[in-house]
Amino acid sequence: MSKNKYLLPFILVTSLFFFWGFLNNLNPILIPHLRRAFSLNTLQASLVDSAVYFGYFFMAIPAGIIMKKYGYKTGILIGLSFFSVGCFLFIPAANTMLYAFFLGALFIVACGLAILETAANPYATILGPPETSTQRLNFAQSFNGLAAFLAPLIGRELILSEKPLDDAAVSAMTNEARDAYLLSETSTVKLPYIILGCSILVVAAIFFLTKLPDKKDEQETAKAGFFHAFRHKHLTQAVIAQFFYVGAQVCITSFIILFATKAASISEKEAAYYSSAAGLAFMIGRFVGTFLMKFIQPPRLLAIYAIFCILLCLVTIFGSGMITLYAVIGIAFFMSIMFPTIFALGIKDLGPDTKAGSSLIIMSIVGGAALPPLLGLIADQTDNIQYGYIVPMIGFVVVLFFGLKGYKHSEKGTEVLQ
Repeated sequence: MSKNKYLLPFILVTSLFFFWGFLNNLNPILIPHLRRAFSLNTLQASLVDSAVYFGYFFMAIPAGIIMKKYGYKTGILIGLSFFSVGCFLFIPAANTMLYAFFLGALFIVACGLAILETAANPYATILGPPETSTQRLNFAQSFNGLAAFLAPLIGRELILSEKPLDDAAVSAMTNEARDAYLLSETSTVKLPYIILGCSILVVAAIFFLTKLPDKKDEQETAKAGFFHAFRHKHLTQAVIAQFFYVGAQVCITSFIILFATKAASISEKEAAYYSSAAGLAFMIGRFVGTFLMKFIQPPRLLAIYAIFCILLCLVTIFGSGMITLYAVIGIAFFMSIMFPTIFALGIKDLGPDTKAGSSLIIMSIVGGAALPPLLGLIADQTDNIQYGYIVPMIGFVVVLFFGLKGYKHSEKGTEVLQ
């Protein structure tokens, strides 16, 4: 294999991990902002995540069909198109001041992300030797962590208000004053999403003009349907583990600002710094995990990290004050390797079922829509957001099982892209 042949494609694919990571990590800023602007409860605010991850669920299989028939490059271009259109829809969403419009824009963005992740994750694993596929995917996903660090800092400056009004102050306004205030609040989301949408169009143009090693699987298309891939037991276990992991991750990342204001009694502006710190911990965790995989088998390291996440969840549930917020940042570090490791282990040795398996694992990202509302419901019913963190703890227990046992399989080695 020629290293030069795979270097540029790997760099371009790695850039995608940064962009969708940036988008997803604006959600922790967007949730409290829209929650206040539209006077939402915690459960209603969690629909931001539901809109995103239902988009993943509905588009995952169509994304796999696109990839099987037309190849990775075409799939990436279609995904980038959805991504940019969804970003630009934030302009009319802000102008109309309709919460449902924001959710619709996020759904369109998520459809694009589903296609991109279905393509980029397996593409990164096959751009090189099979024995280092898990390390390669973890390295590429590390730039998702870089985005998790930068997005809260940028979102803090561009979206969050310096002196937000509480519900009582907004209710006391006249109708005209209230409408003007809400318009000013919703309008702050325009700029970051316009910049992101324009950046995605530039990336799409670069992909269009660049020749990439690709592969259309005509033989695959003639085979049995997508769900035929479930004959691989380790793929089935990976789908289950990824469902619970993504649900746990979204619970941790999306609620961190709300958690900080409730459990640690700090302002949203200050909490945004801790959200960025969690993103930094996430990024460092990815790089450290990628390094450790040279000495520790990925499934074992996955299990070790899951144990730490479970212990830290207990701190967030039963602790008090700033220690609980530090525990959340610690969870971000230890959950960092989970998505790419589960993904790489799940599609390992699937052969012609690789793209179908990739679609099914991306489909399981719907866990990000299912679990956060449970956390929100528990928080609303108990009037204590900390109790809701039993939800991500359960998710990490499932990941622990996958790292100990669920990853095991007996198929032959995966074929590298030629």
